[in-house]
Amino acid sequence: MVDQVQKLNKMQKLMIWHAVDLVSFVTSSVLSYLFFLSLIHLPATYVFIYTLLAFAIYVLLSSILNSSTKINRYSGMIDYTLLFLISLLSGAVSGGLSLIAFDTFSYRFTVLAMIGTALMIISTRLLWQTIYLSKYKTRNNDDEMKHVILIGAGDGGSIFMNSYRRNPNKVKIVAILDDDPYKKGLNIGGVKVLGDLSLLPQVIETYDVHEAIVAIPSLDPVSYEEILKLCNQHKVDVYKMPKVEDVLIGNYRPNTSKQKVNISDLLGRQEVLLDETRLRNEIEGKTILITGAGGSIGSEISRQVSQFNPKKIVLLGHGENSIYLIYHELLKNAGMVNYVPVIADVQDYSRLLSVFKEEKPDIVYHAAAHKHVPLMESNPVEAFKNNIIGTYNVAKAVNQARVGKMVMISTDKAVRPPNVMGATKRVAELIVTGMNQISDSVYCAVRFGNVLGSRGSVIPVFEKQIAQGGPLTVTDFRMTRYFMTIPEASRLVIYAGAYAHNGEVFILDMGEPVKIVDLAKKMILLSGHTENEIEIKESGIRPGEKLYEELLTSSELVDNQLDDKIFVGKVATMPLEEIEVFIEELHHSEDDGRKLKEKIISFANQSAN
Repeated sequence: MVDQVQKLNKMQKLMIWHAVDLVSFVTSSVLSYLFFLSLIHLPATYVFIYTLLAFAIYVLLSSILNSSTKINRYSGMIDYTLLFLISLLSGAVSGGLSLIAFDTFSYRFTVLAMIGTALMIISTRLLWQTIYLSKYKTRNNDDEMKHVILIGAGDGGSIFMNSYRRNPNKVKIVAILDDDPYKKGLNIGGVKVLGDLSLLPQVIETYDVHEAIVAIPSLDPVSYEEILKLCNQHKVDVYKMPKVEDVLIGNYRPNTSKQKVNISDLLGRQEVLLDETRLRNEIEGKTILITGAGGSIGSEISRQVSQFNPKKIVLLGHGENSIYLIYHELLKNAGMVNYVPVIADVQDYSRLLSVFKEEKPDIVYHAAAHKHVPLMESNPVEAFKNNIIGTYNVAKAVNQARVGKMVMISTDKAVRPPNVMGATKRVAELIVTGMNQISDSVYCAVRFGNVLGSRGSVIPVFEKQIAQGGPLTVTDFRMTRYFMTIPEASRLVIYAGAYAHNGEVFILDMGEPVKIVDLAKKMILLSGHTENEIEIKESGIRPGEKLYEELLTSSELVDNQLDDKIFVGKVATMPLEEIEVFIEELHHSEDDGRKLKEKIISFANQSAN
């Protein structure tokens, strides 16, 4: 029976549930009528009309709120509460309408019928869920189930176990470990807390464990590394608990919702909590244009902005494939947002101005840029055209089209740049701060370091090298970099932009710098290997690279702090006329790439003095 019902489509299941619910309405009304038969005179016609009307209202409300189709084997308290309230409301509305239509009316009958119907409707769902779970458990032989250790017996572990019990799969939690001595011996969801993490190897051997799930959202990087090392030795995969909100609303599935421990967990970057009211006030109801919308940062800004109900998002980029991908990704959850894909090159001013005047953006996030340091050392002309001319064109179009605000994505490589990429980004900062001095539009730049997982970052390179069996290549074992996750950086860019009013250069707090060689070691650990299995080699510093990056020079001391993660730097500015003269000279010069690079780097470094 259970198997047959599971094979039905959504509409067939809905019809069956409505039939069951109709029986619940009729049964409850009849029993309530019979219960009060000797006490009150209530016409059978009244009972019939009340029941029919209550059921019709119930079907209408449950269809609008999609409550009936939400109830399944994964349903939890929120789903059942909603269905219970809809049942009560249907009876109450029907009773009120019946009071108007009939001379006779019984509060006692109506209340009893309402409560009885609601309880019967919930009971049928709970009965179905119980039958399904028991049927599934008898079907799964213990030998076929994947044995899992849960690490964490606190709030996260308890929430996880509650969700796990509602989601039968070929997974069996065989033990729980927690370093809190007071939790030892506790029983959580039918599974005992055996002790602390020192027992991990023993438990893996005893229970033939296949996986470990970490249910401690705030676990520190050192503990994560220790768990990974112990599990790697026994070939046990390590996952982490999904977001708590996903588990609470029943979106967790043991076989499909598992999340691998990632590099940000080992670097200890905690999720940034920002004032969402400020973000919503900045974005809601506005038209947003994003250049470089197909890139790592641009696409993530598009996702983040979408959460705050803008009227329209214009996705502008030069690469048609990347714009196509982000456009169709966003369309899946479009809601009321209008997405407009635009293929355009920031080096083409007339095209940019045409788009700006047509789309009328309120805010422009300028993420389009060439960012790869060694490549730009070899191609300084392209770095000049895309990063300097492109930014100048966007800034001019913002002014000409009377756009309210422009936020430019900068980089820590703009500080004392020895390379052409950093130098062009420093000149781009000068362009937006200079334009702010003469325009009615508001301009600002946001400066931060490397982002984990972006196309030009070292993470994808390490992943590919690991997949090939190594070795991992680090240019210099002394080299350090600042790192931030793509979602964190993108949201902070939007947040910093909300503070902009006078050409600021915002600096994002990147935390402590990380040695690239340590990053490589952590990537090997995440892959399930050891450093004995995958070698790390030093390959030598590439053209234009620095051993250490900076977010500020000594002369760019922080002016003020807007937030725990956002500062305003006292960054030197320059009149726009001087920058335009420099751009014009380079634009018409016949210098070779080497001389062009030297001029840009020299100009960028002189501007900081």
